[in-house]
Amino acid sequence: MSAPTRQRVIALYKQLTYLGREYPAGADYFHQKLKSAFLKNKDLTHPDEIQKRIDLGDYVCKEIEAMYHINKYRAMKKRYYEDATEESIQSKLENTDWANGSSKK
Repeated sequence: MSAPTRQRVIALYKQLTYLGREYPAGADYFHQKLKSAFLKNKDLTHPDEIQKRIDLGDYVCKEIEAMYHINKYRAMKKRYYEDATEESIQSKLENTDWANGSSKK
């Protein structure tokens, strides 16, 4: 493995370790999976195969970041829209006259 590739693999491992701190299943679970994935591929020597694995790692980083953004958005939405409870939605549905397309008053 060349020096730039080695540095990229180490940087990817560090980035994934950092992203795994907030993983929903737990940081220990994520770290175990991460370590086993890297150890499984430690004997790769072909540059194309190594690059495929690096690209896959970059994709995983993007997916984890997207998951965190979605969770953050859902938490923020839950804080600001607590009024929209199931009961209020149900009462709105019950007060609607579906045949005439209007609401009962």
